[in-house]
Amino acid sequence: MTLRLVIALCLSFGLSLPLAAQDKPLEMLESGLQVQGWEGVGRIDIGQRGHCTGALISERLVLTAAHCLFDRDTHLRARDDELLFRAGFRNGRAAAEGRVLRSVVHPRYDPRAGTGLDNVSHDLALLELTHPIRNRGVTPFDVWSEPRRGDQVGVVSYARGRLQAPALQERCQVLERDRSGVLMMTCSVDFGSSGAPVFRLSQGRAHIVSVVSAMGTGSLGGVVHDVSLGVSLGPRLDELRAALAARDRRFIQAPEAESSTARSMSAGGGARFLRP
Repeated sequence: MTLRLVIALCLSFGLSLPLAAQDKPLEMLESGLQVQGWEGVGRIDIGQRGHCTGALISERLVLTAAHCLFDRDTHLRARDDELLFRAGFRNGRAAAEGRVLRSVVHPRYDPRAGTGLDNVSHDLALLELTHPIRNRGVTPFDVWSEPRRGDQVGVVSYARGRLQAPALQERCQVLERDRSGVLMMTCSVDFGSSGAPVFRLSQGRAHIVSVVSAMGTGSLGGVVHDVSLGVSLGPRLDELRAALAARDRRFIQAPEAESSTARSMSAGGGARFLRP
C-alpha cells in the first residue's frame, strides 16, 4: 500500500547496533529454485489502488494486515471482489490465484487511527478465498508461537521496486515486544510489504509468527536505524478465525465512512512509523 500516515512515537529500545549488524540482506526469489518452499507467500492486488503481501495459512485463508483493506484517504474498505491473491507471483505469473469471498478484520482496528501501538497491535486481517488453493507446491504455512526479544526471524515480501518477485530476508532481529504485543524488528520492509509474513525456522520448516504492519526509524544504541513493526498473532488470530466461522458481522461488515481525519498519537518523538 502507499503512504498513509506518519506518526511520532516515544519508544526506547536500549539496544546496541551489533544486534542489527547480524541481519542478512534481501535476496530476490526470481527463479523457480529460489522460490521453492515460499510459494504460499503471494502478492495481494487491491483493485487498481495498490498491493500488499499475504500468506496462506490454510487452503482458503490468507493472512495479511488490516490496513491493506482500507483506502488511505477516504478510509473506505475495499470490496472483497476487488481483492486478488496471487500465490508465488513472480515475473508476471502466479503459482495459483484466488479471488476473495469474504474478508475479516479485528473490530478494534481503526483505519483512521494510524500507527499508534494499540492500533498496530490489531492490524490483522484474514481473507477467505472463493475456492481452496490445492496446487502442487503451494503449501500453507503453520502459525507458531510468538518470538521474544533477541530472537532471529525472517520476512518474505513484495515491495516498491520489486513487485514482480518476492524477496527473502532470511535473518533479522526482534528488538522488543511491546506490552500491547507489537514486535519491533530490524527487518527490511518498504511500500507493498504490509501484511508480509514474519517467519521463524524450526526443524527446517518456516512458521509464521507475525505480520508486518509499519516501518520507520528508531534510535538503536544512540544511532538512528530502520525498524519495522509486526503484529502479534495468538488470540487475535483465533478471534478472526472464529468470526469467519460464525459469520460475525462485527468483524466482516465494512465500517461506514467517516469524515474525520486520523487522530494524532504523538508522544514527543523517538521513532517515526508509516504504513509500508
